[in-house]
Amino acid sequence: MKTIPFFISAFFLPLLWVSLAFSWEPTGEGLVFNGKTAYASPFEGVKVEPQNFSVCTWVKMEKECESQIFLTLGNIPQDWTLYAYKGRVRMLVQYDREGSYTHANAEMPELHRWVHIAGTCDGKQIKLYYDGKKVAQAPLNRSMSRFTAERVKLGSANDFVRNLVGSLEDVRVYDRALTADEIRDLADGKTDAESLKNGLVGLWDSAHVKDGVPVNQANAQIQTVKADPYDSNLLNQKDDGFRSIWYFNQAIGGEYVYKYSGGLGTYPANHYPFSVYRPEVNKTFFCFGGTDHDGKTLLHEVSYFDHATGKVARPTIILDKKTTDAHDNPVMTMDDAGYIWVFSTSHGTGRPSYVSRSANPYDISKFLPVPATKIENGQEVPMTNFSYVQVFNVPKKGMFVFFTTYDKRVLNDPSTRAQRILSFMKSPDGTHWSEWKPIAGMAVGHYQNAAVWQKGETLKMGSAYNYHPYDPEHGRVGLNYRTNLYYMETLDEGATWQTIDRKPLETPQIDPHSAALVYDYESEGKNVYIMDLIYDENGFPVIFYITSKDWRSGPDGDPREWFTCAWNGSDWEIHKITESDNNYDFGSLYIGNDGVWRMIGTDGTGPQAYNTGGEVSLWVSRDHGKTWTKERQMTENSPINHCYPRRPIDAHPDFYAFWADGHGRQPSEANLYFSNIRGDVFRLPRVIPEGEEMVLPEKQ
Repeated sequence: MKTIPFFISAFFLPLLWVSLAFSWEPTGEGLVFNGKTAYASPFEGVKVEPQNFSVCTWVKMEKECESQIFLTLGNIPQDWTLYAYKGRVRMLVQYDREGSYTHANAEMPELHRWVHIAGTCDGKQIKLYYDGKKVAQAPLNRSMSRFTAERVKLGSANDFVRNLVGSLEDVRVYDRALTADEIRDLADGKTDAESLKNGLVGLWDSAHVKDGVPVNQANAQIQTVKADPYDSNLLNQKDDGFRSIWYFNQAIGGEYVYKYSGGLGTYPANHYPFSVYRPEVNKTFFCFGGTDHDGKTLLHEVSYFDHATGKVARPTIILDKKTTDAHDNPVMTMDDAGYIWVFSTSHGTGRPSYVSRSANPYDISKFLPVPATKIENGQEVPMTNFSYVQVFNVPKKGMFVFFTTYDKRVLNDPSTRAQRILSFMKSPDGTHWSEWKPIAGMAVGHYQNAAVWQKGETLKMGSAYNYHPYDPEHGRVGLNYRTNLYYMETLDEGATWQTIDRKPLETPQIDPHSAALVYDYESEGKNVYIMDLIYDENGFPVIFYITSKDWRSGPDGDPREWFTCAWNGSDWEIHKITESDNNYDFGSLYIGNDGVWRMIGTDGTGPQAYNTGGEVSLWVSRDHGKTWTKERQMTENSPINHCYPRRPIDAHPDFYAFWADGHGRQPSEANLYFSNIRGDVFRLPRVIPEGEEMVLPEKQ
């Protein structure tokens, strides 16, 4: 037996002691998360103050994903989250109600081994620890005034986005910032230390599980629940009236205050449809972005207009989207059997999206969550996030959706700058969806408007879109400089794509000079805002859009010109209809069986000049869009601007356009309206008398 020299043992023994002292790790499997599992606990059971808290857990990750949640309050990037993201671990804290956030982050630890991870916030600094050692910190610019979410989640974000594949153990939440020594004790397994009982408001581990659910030992009266991966928090409550969400985007200061704003319950242009007429029951069903009486949250609501009685139904609140962002507004379709499908969209990847379906055909009283899945890498995975949805049900064929994804990976080009990628998917039943197929990802991205045309055995689907340039040399980068006009279509349900004159197109389109280019507005320095796409009786596309010289509100962008660009069988014909005073004024285009083209829109000016919307008018063309005549001024002397009149699917003459109003320069009440084909306007009641389920709208 060899002896170790004293000086060597004296040098290495302390290091060996240190190593052994911090080599503790959990035994057993811990709380196992398989990519679908998650747990939730009401926030009152783990209540902490924004300026002072800690979250700690042992983590063993079994798979590297783009993002995996360990512990969170809210939807990223709201409130706080401890999670793995793109090869790093973050302790994220939101620090104002506008959604600003910061985070401390460090390199991802090894897979398949336990590591103790802790994050603290003391109102000034966010700190991140691995195995008791601080590995990162970041200053907190300013503290939040309150948290907003209602549940703490283990193993996923709300709701079932970014699920963990791995295990957690000894998961803790404190209502104070732990010291470095206390975090070292936790990493060393010294969980019985008296100081670690102070401020402990959440504690879950594998040793205390009841009926398959970990018990919160810090507050056993508040029960943890195992959340269903398709639990979309459906409310199915009756509302007491019709109220639109008020929303603004991008404060610009000055007289006009916002880039765009107002009552945006039927916004944006890239959502469609908000209403569907079904002759089987002689009703127009519609959805909208509603709100509570204080305007503090976005509610997804559904109602219908009964053409036989002339009454509207008391709306059903399907869910609370827990935001005021009107980009999260719902859209709807109806399947062959009459079931109502609602797609609860999200603006980007920060919030979850949902699909729900009426429990019974033609019935708005109850909606059920739909466990929608998509194909990804050959596997079925939950479909929990989608943006800017346009959904079309085609009889006997299923549903087809044009939408936007924010995942650059679908382009298979690591150098891409595209942030908004135009995509397409389809489903035979609304539940099982195809792989998401990217169709365009030029420069910084796109906005699109889609349409479907069917005649006999011919099914045509098309997309009209602009693009966001990347031209830093001339200061034109991103969505505020959207420009150009493109069109592409498919005749085989998305398998292949082509130009209007049947030249094949490779997808995704990544060249701004693609053969899909209809008109080069970039060379003229003009922005393009697409409002609508519709097919005429021959199946020829007609694109409806606004051009502008500037992205801001105000006269610098004048003239805002409204055009149709229509294919005549051999060429694109561009004709001007009218002008307005804001880039986000809006109109819908109608092509009737009588050959008459109609447009209902907020052209001209309005009560808040140079802000979004205005007065609503009806324009008519009897020569395929070559010349237009204003047939009726539908609203006059309104106190606030009307915004985003929308065309229903198979519009009935008595419910022909649907929209909201709202003040252009300050938050306000926002009402909902519809009109008939003649231009008569009706307001939906803000308050419905108690006990009444059907009420007459108020003629304006």
